[in-house]
Amino acid sequence: MADRTGVPAAATIEQCVDEIDDFIETLVRYPESVIAMALRVHLGALLRAMVDDQLCSRAEVREFVAALEQEAIGAAGQ
Repeated sequence: MADRTGVPAAATIEQCVDEIDDFIETLVRYPESVIAMALRVHLGALLRAMVDDQLCSRAEVREFVAALEQEAIGAAGQ
């Protein structure tokens, strides 16, 4: 999914990922499975809000989730 101009800024995405990584490193008291589930819940709510606010379409969310699945499990999951 792109920003309002239609093009995601790679540097901005990289900076955001770095900040998320830094934050996740502070959650050492939680098992990775709990962090993953919490991120899933949060991402689901964020995507729902983006669809509701017409920042992206349902089709774009489906495409995004399919790409996420491919990145997470790769061809081995097929």
